[in-house]
Amino acid sequence: MKFLSEKKALERLRNQISDLRSEISERYEHRAKSCLTCEVKGSCCLDAHFVNVHISRLEAVNIRSILDAMPDVRRQNVDKRIDETIERYGLNSEGDTFARTYACPLFEAGIGCLVHEAGKPVPCIMHACYEDQSHLPPNELQVAHEKKIDDLNARTYGRRDRWLPLPLAISRQGSSRS
Repeated sequence: MKFLSEKKALERLRNQISDLRSEISERYEHRAKSCLTCEVKGSCCLDAHFVNVHISRLEAVNIRSILDAMPDVRRQNVDKRIDETIERYGLNSEGDTFARTYACPLFEAGIGCLVHEAGKPVPCIMHACYEDQSHLPPNELQVAHEKKIDDLNARTYGRRDRWLPLPLAISRQGSSRS
């Protein structure tokens, strides 16, 4: 296996995220309700009984880099929400981590997803409010993209790490500006 530097892997990850966003936008989102016209903006991101997005180490590094580029006060507020989410919902790496749900700490009222452009995880990109189940993007598309990300992780870090709940994975990366 040919290894990649983290910098090169992050570039490839961002390109993959961009490609998936374009594909979903062009082929599927036209059949979904627009988030801009939603009566309950952010409810899908903040539904603590629904959200259980897991991400890879590389995705966490990518998201952490986006957060670290924010002004100090905003970044500190997001980091506080991340820590509070981990504690409130008892997120850890033990047992069936998919059985635990949480409200996403990366959603901010009036703004939306703070990592929407370059760091939004695959399950979040795939999600939208579709009227008919036949309009949904196929699960195979998500699986294929997550496999590519897993392969990038292995080529970057030399192993396949367990994917963790988003807040926990980001927290483990720490802030370079703490």
